[in-house]
Amino acid sequence: MRVLGVDPGLTRCGIGVVEGVLGRPLTMLGVGVVRTAADAEIGDRLVAVERGIEEWLDTHRPEMVAVERVFSQHNVRTVMGTAQASAVAMLCAARRGLPVALHTPSEVKAAVTGSGRADKAQVGAMVTRLLRLDAPPKPADAADALALAICHIWRAPAQNRLQRAVAAHHATKGRTP
Repeated sequence: MRVLGVDPGLTRCGIGVVEGVLGRPLTMLGVGVVRTAADAEIGDRLVAVERGIEEWLDTHRPEMVAVERVFSQHNVRTVMGTAQASAVAMLCAARRGLPVALHTPSEVKAAVTGSGRADKAQVGAMVTRLLRLDAPPKPADAADALALAICHIWRAPAQNRLQRAVAAHHATKGRTP
């Protein structure tokens, strides 16, 4: 499975592509950041994020896109920018018919480090180890994007089994999920 991970943000949108399957070594195919100027108009910034994500989709041809689920923060401006960049990533994937999975930050941290409360340094260290890299990807947004992709590769098989079980249960009860 080839997954494009997106750590959404308007100033720095982390992007990472990981290929692999549960139980086998993973391979990083690319990592980077789409940057926009903080003083640029919001529309121009969103177009720049969209172009960057489209370029990554064209280059790496993922089967799936994993995006960090926007969660409540105290800084409304940051949440808005994150949500807007997240929507752009989902739109780019939907335009190509690619499935999108949303994962919370704590879900990603737990999948990669074993603790949903891990800090950025711990996530970066585990991403480095899991992908057999020489150093943690910089900035942290890039490492977070790889962590999202890893999380999805590891969690998708269990999520798919759960969805099938729920659908089968509802089918035996004569209902649709």
